[in-house]
Parts: sequence; structure tokens; C-alpha cells
Amino acid sequence: MANLKEIRNRITSVSSTMQITSAMKMVSAAKLKKAQDAITAMRPYAEKLTELLQNLSATLEGEVGGAFTAQREVKKVLIVAITSNRGLCGAFNTNVIKQAKAVADTYAGKQVDIFAIGKKGNDVLRKTNNVIEVNNVIFDKLTFENASDIAQQLMDKFVKGDYDKIEIVYNEFKNAATQIVRTQQFLPLAPIVGGEVVASDYIFEPSKEEIVLTLIPKSLKTQLYKSIRDSFAAEHGARMTAMHKATDNATELRDQLKLTYNKARQAAITNEILEIVGGAEALNN
Repeated sequence: MANLKEIRNRITSVSSTMQITSAMKMVSAAKLKKAQDAITAMRPYAEKLTELLQNLSATLEGEVGGAFTAQREVKKVLIVAITSNRGLCGAFNTNVIKQAKAVADTYAGKQVDIFAIGKKGNDVLRKTNNVIEVNNVIFDKLTFENASDIAQQLMDKFVKGDYDKIEIVYNEFKNAATQIVRTQQFLPLAPIVGGEVVASDYIFEPSKEEIVLTLIPKSLKTQLYKSIRDSFAAEHGARMTAMHKATDNATELRDQLKLTYNKARQAAITNEILEIVGGAEALNN
């Protein structure tokens, strides 16, 4: 009977876990819809801004990007690792952390620092890498203004010469079940090849050069905001998928435990009957 009690306790425990994971799945599904709509609406703007900047830059001669296009010998590298503040989202955070470490390893012998956006990345990366700064509050109020502040910090560090190269590692949202780990060069701006220029009938005022210099900071801030938005949507997609799988596994485990319980209960009843029958026959004899 003690065995039956233990199985009953496990069934109760698994059922409670299943209710929790099911509730978390529904919460993530609701948050995912909003986050997915935001990144889907933003992508065309970000892509058009990049396209416009490339077209303008490709038609200009010489260095027009100012300090943001300065190609220096890479001695100091900053990796911006975008993870989440919470777990229970499968391999979402692990994939970014692994990629950040892999990128850091490619710069062996150079100074490599980490700027962690998200608590989970900081908790792991600070044990093996030099994390210079952490930002966990951006996800509490994810706006372009807050992302711009972080982008401005990165731009200032590059312009001052604190770092010769800045890269971003994050999860790109594809769909609820798929997230793609991306490594994107933030600074310096990659040289733009002017071989494929899309013809456009733009009237420029005041001049192409001034427009490019104005667009570059805007484009960099938009790029970082898009990366954080992508990661935010990917997080909820990963958590929803993980909780869906956890709920299915808990349901399967509960069913197996119920079957085991019924078999054990049947065996216990059968043993009791056999003992009664055996005792009765012994008395008759």
C-alpha cells in the first residue's frame, strides 16, 4: 500500500506541473502575438532604411561614414549578447551563449569583452568572460528610445577607440518553433560595394553627404532595436514551444503513472483475495 501511496503522490505532482506548464504556454502565446506583430511591422522599415543608406553611400566617393566606418586593426572587441531575463524557454539562451563564446574564441589573443543584455546571458558568461556591463531592464519597457540609449553607448565606445569592433549575437525570430542564432557586425559599418545600385528618383536636400551622416546613427539604433525585438519575439516563441512539449510530456507521464497505479492496485487486490482464499482452505483442512 505504501507503493500505491507513492504513485498517487507522483500523479498529483505531475498533474500540478502539467497545469503550470499549460498556463505558461498560454501566457507565452498571448505575449508572442504582440511581440510577433511588432517585429513583423518593423522589419520592412529597417530593411528600407538599410537599402536607402546603401544606395546613397554607393553613389558617393570616399569616406562618407565618418567615425563609424573607420577600419582599425582589431585589438579590442565587444560582443553584445542578447538573451532573456527568464528561463524555461528551451535552448534559447544556451544557443546565444555558445555562439558568443565561439565568437570570442575567434579573437584569441585579443581583448574580448561582453555587453550582456538579459540576465541569463550575464549569469553564465561572467564566469568565463569579462562582462563589462549588464542591462536587464530593457525588456521591462522595450521601446526605441531605451534601445537607442544602449546603441548610443556602443557608438560612443567605438568612436572613442575603446573597441575596434562590435558584434551582436542574438536569436532571430522565424516562427514560434524556430529561432535562428545570428552574429551581426554592428561597428564599424561594413564597406558598401557600389556594384549593385538600385536606380532611384530621389531629390536630396540638403545633400547626399549630410543625409548619409544623419542616417547612419539612425540606422545603427534601428539595427540594435530590431535585434532586441527579434530576440524578444523569439524568446516567447521558444518558451511557448518548450511549455507545449513539457505539457505533452507531463500528460504522457501522468497516463503512464495511472496505468502503473491501476496495475499495482489490481495486483494488491489479487494478492488479498489469494490470501483470503488460502486462509479459508487452510481452516477447512
